[in-house]
Amino acid sequence: MQQSLLVSVPEEIMDEAPPKSLRQKMSAYWTMACEMYYSKPISHWILLFLGSMGMLVAFPASSLLSRIYFANGGKSKWIISWVSVAGWPLIAIVLIPSYFFLKVFPTPLDLKLTLSYVVLGFLSAADNLMYAYAYAYLPASTAALLASTSLVFSALFGYLLVKNIINLSIINSIVIITAAMTIIALDSSSDRYGYITDRQYIIGFVWDILGSALHGLIFALSELVFVKLLGKRSFLVVLEQQLMVSLFAFIFTTIGLVISNGFHGMKSEATTFDGGANAYYSVIVWGIITFQLGVLGATAVVFLSSTVLAGVLNAVRVPVTSIAAVILLHDPMSGFKILSLIITFWGFGSYIYGSYSPAKKDALQTIS
Repeated sequence: MQQSLLVSVPEEIMDEAPPKSLRQKMSAYWTMACEMYYSKPISHWILLFLGSMGMLVAFPASSLLSRIYFANGGKSKWIISWVSVAGWPLIAIVLIPSYFFLKVFPTPLDLKLTLSYVVLGFLSAADNLMYAYAYAYLPASTAALLASTSLVFSALFGYLLVKNIINLSIINSIVIITAAMTIIALDSSSDRYGYITDRQYIIGFVWDILGSALHGLIFALSELVFVKLLGKRSFLVVLEQQLMVSLFAFIFTTIGLVISNGFHGMKSEATTFDGGANAYYSVIVWGIITFQLGVLGATAVVFLSSTVLAGVLNAVRVPVTSIAAVILLHDPMSGFKILSLIITFWGFGSYIYGSYSPAKKDALQTIS
């Protein structure tokens, strides 16, 4: 059977002349897009659209709300870290009914899998705390740009831990994104709020980079759990992992919040918050909701489409966050930051191309 495919496929390809003109190429792409569209039910595309909007709207909104919290009188890094994980029941609301509709059972937990979730939960709690320091001292647009370096660390840790492929395009993206972050560092004098000191800006910058590095490590370790412990990857399994990691991150963060007297601090912050207590609790509640909607959206995009599309949306999310921060929060936007934004977008494109090429090559080899 494999030999017949090897003979027949090249003959079909040779009989079909490749389009030469621009019009023919556009027609071929349109035909391919239509075939792809009709190959899936309409519910697939609706869910994919909602997942994409979750990444492009919910995640930037969550970032802006974090900055709004600090800009209007919020001071606790533990509170904003807790906001990032307090919405874990939203994942359970999606996951639990899925068991009944699909008539499947939850993945059984053993000691190794449980310990992996505990470790990932602890690392996620630490990661959220690092990002909280970033949004406390940096403009939201700058924090979003620096957080894009998680792509660099994901590639490096993926290569070291999971043996993912690193080609020239991915190496090029690492160099480009690193250069973009260097530009921001050199332009720090025009990229800060007036009430932020040099020391605070440096702290925010360093914690943002360290948080991105830890985020890349978490991503690689999560993939390692799928490869070594779970052995499969489905929408429900991904949701199960996200739920368990978020639950343990919530537990660790809540412990930190209790030790730091954060719940009592919420009451005092609400009374002094610009806009009043209603505005304060609105920022907290919507921060919880938007972050988890972004997580669910990213999970849906990866499952319904591919990590390549998730990478594209993640790339688009950076300028969306930056532009929204400039318009809504009046973030400083110098020429150097615009240049850094463009270079970062270029780096994302190089990474996506480098990630897509091996997958496309593997697909062709599978067909042959």
